[in-house]
Amino acid sequence: QRSGSMPDRLAGAFDDCDQDLPALLVGMDTPQLTPALLQRAVDALSTHAAVLGLALDGGWWALGLQQPDGRLLAGVPTSQDDTGDRQLRRLREAGLEPHLLPELRDVDTVADARSVAALAPSGRFAATVGALLAG
Repeated sequence: QRSGSMPDRLAGAFDDCDQDLPALLVGMDTPQLTPALLQRAVDALSTHAAVLGLALDGGWWALGLQQPDGRLLAGVPTSQDDTGDRQLRRLREAGLEPHLLPELRDVDTVADARSVAALAPSGRFAATVGALLAG
């Protein structure tokens, strides 16, 4: 991972990819992500220049590009309530109409953790959240 701000590191991730192959960045704070949803994102990249999964808090949880180009992320602020909208606008300004993936809740707060754990109550994430909240 490169040094610098989060937008610079995200842009660098795309710049470091093989430019002839699609690339998909996924936020690590979406433990409810399933293999089927990942496959849906990958499949969409075969017919769309970009895919974007917006997060309920205004960010994004996934961004895929058929032709990775870090310039499409450079300067888009992260961790703001309009990050996802700004990223979507940046893609459209570049002439890309992304396939929109389902909106997911990412885990930034205890309330988020409870909500996400409830989506898969028998999973490891739910067990870990339960143990932490039990003290």
